[in-house]
Amino acid sequence: MPQVIDMHVKADMHIHSTYSDGRASPREILIYAQYKGLAVISITDHDTFLGSVVAQRYLRSIQEDLVVIIGNEVRTDEGDILLYCYEPIDTPRTLEDLVDYAHSNNCLVVPAHPFDLFRLGIGTAIYEFKEWDAIEAWNASANKGANRKAVEVAKEMGLPMLANSDAHIPEYIGTAYTVLEIDELSVDGVFKAIKRGLVKPHYGYPPFNLVAKRFLWSIERALRNH
Repeated sequence: MPQVIDMHVKADMHIHSTYSDGRASPREILIYAQYKGLAVISITDHDTFLGSVVAQRYLRSIQEDLVVIIGNEVRTDEGDILLYCYEPIDTPRTLEDLVDYAHSNNCLVVPAHPFDLFRLGIGTAIYEFKEWDAIEAWNASANKGANRKAVEVAKEMGLPMLANSDAHIPEYIGTAYTVLEIDELSVDGVFKAIKRGLVKPHYGYPPFNLVAKRFLWSIERALRNH
């Protein structure tokens, strides 16, 4: 049974692993997350739930007090969307179909870096839907203008605001995070906190040396792929 509590925990729910374009394995991500004092993470690899599935499976074997949310960053016809689910689902690429199907499967649907158009945020398409569960209002890998706009729109639409690292190298993990007010350290407890708006984003950017390290990783990954 989940432990019944009443506390605030740190969450970083936008992390990439070796199952897409991240440098760290799911196991390494768990280690860094614990080191950074996080209690909740989601590995949201591009168009796959596999990184978070593997992390959750590994977590069961070590029985640590850490919650892994099954996640995916889905590339839709309008831009990138974060899904948080109880288990993997199919992911339609049409945004309207994805929102409906995800909700019918009890997933949370959150626009990723919505106003960072260089990184394929959905931009003004955010206004076409009223069913968002939250907005990624701060992304530590997005530019400041895009983040300011996302915060403004989240307030305008009355939606919970999440802050995430969008880490592609493990050192980025926790550079931005969300404090969740939970009554249960479980997936249910996390989903309940987000739906109720019991969240507080903590804005942050990585220092220059980590920005440079991520840039070098991007070059290395591009060379590998060629």
